[in-house]
Amino acid sequence: MLRPPAVTELMETAETVDPETDALAIARRLDDPDVESVVVVEDGAVVGIVTQSDAVALLVDDHEPDALTAADLMSSPVQTVDADESIVAAAERLRTHGIGSLPVLDDGELVGIVTTGLLSQYIPHVRRPTREADADEEVVRETERADTAYEKPDWEFEYVGHQGHIDVGDVVRFSKPLDETEVEEFADASGDTNRLHLDDEYARGTRFGRRIVHGTLVTGVVSAALARLPGLVIYLSQEVSYLGPVDIGERVTAECEVVEQMGDDRYRLTTTVSNSDDEPVIDGEAVVIADPIPETA
Repeated sequence: MLRPPAVTELMETAETVDPETDALAIARRLDDPDVESVVVVEDGAVVGIVTQSDAVALLVDDHEPDALTAADLMSSPVQTVDADESIVAAAERLRTHGIGSLPVLDDGELVGIVTTGLLSQYIPHVRRPTREADADEEVVRETERADTAYEKPDWEFEYVGHQGHIDVGDVVRFSKPLDETEVEEFADASGDTNRLHLDDEYARGTRFGRRIVHGTLVTGVVSAALARLPGLVIYLSQEVSYLGPVDIGERVTAECEVVEQMGDDRYRLTTTVSNSDDEPVIDGEAVVIADPIPETA
C-alpha cells in the first residue's frame, strides 16, 4: 500500500482571467466541455473562481452579459489546496464544501487546478451524494449480531441504522487487530508470499522500512463490517484506494455507510478503513445485495 499522490501529480493547467474580463468571453471558455471552471487572478493572487453553473445563472437571471465582468460572476473567497497536499485531502475538501474545483497553490502562487471529474478517475467515491435522513423511522444501535458464526473478545462491532432492514444513512463499524499469525495464515491461504509481509530483513530495504500487512487482508475488515448489516449480505463489487500501510499487530477499523438504494435489495456503500491513529488507510465503495436470513439459520 502506498501513500496517495500529491495533487501536483494529477492537477491540470488552470484557465485564468483577470477581474475585468467580460462575461461573454468567460462563457465561451466554459462552453468547452473540458473546462469546468475559470480562476480569476489579480496581481498574481487568486481572488475568485467562475464555474459553469455561474455562467448558467447569468442567463437564468436575465443579466446583460455585455455589462458584466469576471468580478461580477466570481465566487470569493476561494477554497484552495496546497501543492504538497494529497488527492485524498483535495477530495475531502471538495465534498465538504460542495464544490467542483480547487485551485492548487504553491507558496500562494497558482500552479494548477484539480476537479471532481479529475479526482473521480483515481478516487471513485469522490462523487458520493449527500444523504438525507428519514426522520420518521426509528434508528437503533446494536453491538451484537446473532447472524455471525462466532465473535472474539478483541473484535468490536457497532451498527447504527434500522431494525431488521438496510436503509440510506445506516452505518456499520468493525474493528480488530491484524496480528502476526493472521498475516502468515493469509499468505499461506492466498498464496501471496511477498517477502514484504513475511521477511523482516527484506522489508527493511523497502520504501516502508518494515513488514506491513497485505492490502487485501486489510480490505477484508470491510467485508467483516458488511457481514454485520441486517440480512444475509453478499458482496457484488468493491472499489478500493490504498492510502497507507498497516503495521503488523495494528488495530484497524472499517466503517461502511449506505449511500444509495439501487433497487432489487441492492445497496451502494462508502467503505473506509482507519488505522489505530484514526488515519485513513483504505477508501472506496462497495455494492451489496441483502437476501433474507435463511430458514436453516
